[in-house]
Amino acid sequence: MKKKKSIRFQSHPWHGIHIGENAPEIVKSFIEMTPSDTVKYEIDKESGFLKVDRPQKFSNIVPALYGFIPQTFCAESVAEYCMVKTGKTGIVGDGDPLDICVLTEREITHGNIIVPAMPIGGFRMIDNGEADDKIIAILKGDEVYGAWDELSKCPESLIKRLKHYFLTYKGMPGDSPNQVEITHVYSKAEALEVIRASQKDYIDHYGE
Repeated sequence: MKKKKSIRFQSHPWHGIHIGENAPEIVKSFIEMTPSDTVKYEIDKESGFLKVDRPQKFSNIVPALYGFIPQTFCAESVAEYCMVKTGKTGIVGDGDPLDICVLTEREITHGNIIVPAMPIGGFRMIDNGEADDKIIAILKGDEVYGAWDELSKCPESLIKRLKHYFLTYKGMPGDSPNQVEITHVYSKAEALEVIRASQKDYIDHYGE
């Protein structure tokens, strides 16, 4: 009897990549976009391949490696944590894996890669009533940025650049303004709590 050929399949970046044994202090991050990209890429949830979401609408570019943390999900626990911290009501999770920006002085020119990252803080962003946190992290082992173990140690100009990108990247001049706000720039301790909440949401919706 003729043997069947063995076929190996690529793991789904969201579900098939483990978040990391030392999470949430060190997390694996799947990178969708880099500062050199002029098109916004994001994961296709069904297939696991990167897809073109849309061309960047104007001159702003993502100022860091940008992607998501595998095996996370922004739903009830993330929304509840957001409401506790902001005092707002009616917030829901955005239904996506948790976003992450990874800072590094190294020039990484393409996405669709996995990088180890150390969270140092984040932005509590609310997009049209949805919790859409952005975790800010440092590439593990980065010789220049590695000393930044808290977001408060980063230059204010870098924080402003990141905030400007997320507050404007969906809009066009003349469009009705999106209801997007960054309510807080938070510490490493809060970033780790957001990651834990997103891990709980993932398990609640997708299992271990």
